[in-house]
Amino acid sequence: MASKNKAEIRRGVHSRIRKKVRGTQERPRLAVFRSLNHIYVQIIDDDSGKTLAAASSAEKDLGVKSGGNIDAAQTIGKTIAERALAAGVSQVVYDRGGYLYHGRVKALLDATRESGLNKNEMASGKSSADDSSTVESITDTVSSAIKSVGNAVSNLISGDSTAEGEKPKRNKKENNENEQTTNLSQ
Repeated sequence: MASKNKAEIRRGVHSRIRKKVRGTQERPRLAVFRSLNHIYVQIIDDDSGKTLAAASSAEKDLGVKSGGNIDAAQTIGKTIAERALAAGVSQVVYDRGGYLYHGRVKALLDATRESGLNKNEMASGKSSADDSSTVESITDTVSSAIKSVGNAVSNLISGDSTAEGEKPKRNKKENNENEQTTNLSQ
């Protein structure tokens, strides 16, 4: 089997992602590309095939010394968010370009969120009251599960293996005797 390098693998992952992720006029695609020395970001409307905003660490006016670090990625993230908001885009679909959500890519995407992109999550119908009730229900579920596990462990320790709805456990000798009697009866 032929060996693939990291770039070929990433291109394959990116092509599979691009089959699913598509930018529209309402939610364009924020595409990320990173090289060793720079990081590039575009906001693309795939329906019309136009780039609405772009930013990169190769731009001289941004004052980024090196684009190969997290500080530069954060600066580019803030810049693309400002340019997107100026172009009238507040909601985007993130396209990591096949890269892991880690390091420079994570810093860039987090900076875009902090600067105002995808801030309007209230439009999705969630509110802080819904979030708190969800947290409370999850907490109740977890606490009841912990209690049932605690009861099961205490039953095992005390030697009481018959809980509600369970059959009493038999030792191997009893199981063998029961199997022999059923075999003889057949």
